[in-house]
Amino acid sequence: CTLVKKERINGDLTPDHVIAMSVRNDPFSVDLRWLEPRSNVGQEACYVAGRNDGKMRVKSAGLLGAVGFMSIDPNDPRAQKSSRHAITEAGIGNLLQRFSGRWEVERKLNVTQVKIGEYEYNKRRCVRVETIHPTNPDNQFLCYRTVLYFDKENHLPIRVEAYDWPTADGDAKGPLVELVNYTNLKLNVGLSDDVFNH
Repeated sequence: CTLVKKERINGDLTPDHVIAMSVRNDPFSVDLRWLEPRSNVGQEACYVAGRNDGKMRVKSAGLLGAVGFMSIDPNDPRAQKSSRHAITEAGIGNLLQRFSGRWEVERKLNVTQVKIGEYEYNKRRCVRVETIHPTNPDNQFLCYRTVLYFDKENHLPIRVEAYDWPTADGDAKGPLVELVNYTNLKLNVGLSDDVFNH
């Protein structure tokens, strides 16, 4: 797919990152190649569970890319400068696991407001699921509001929006924390080891 994301890191919203993304379930494998922003073009990251001592293989953009691939820990501070999530959390499968776990906790707490409706995103008919947390008992919730868009044809989430709690300046919806879109999605394409060898 093409992953399009922006995240708030250290208070600032990143520009759109447009990334060619390949994910395989078994063994769990991720390959990311940056297409935008221009400062990141040429950057690559690859991870395969059970290989390379648990490290990911990365190549920098620009002149540093001439060094080629190097191995770093998925939680290395250098990786966290541009993403709130480790590469080990990438992909729709991990997204579904995260939200199913969160929604189970929310169901037990019984304070979440839920709105469900029809929506169109990227020319795809979707079911839009919005959750709002008017209170945050014991800091259980990561965000004030989240919105997931499930593609009605394949039933997968193709867009996620997360918002922080409203600010004092009257922003009732809360500032954007992260926005993740999966476009040009192709399923079960039979990705070979070659895609993830770096």
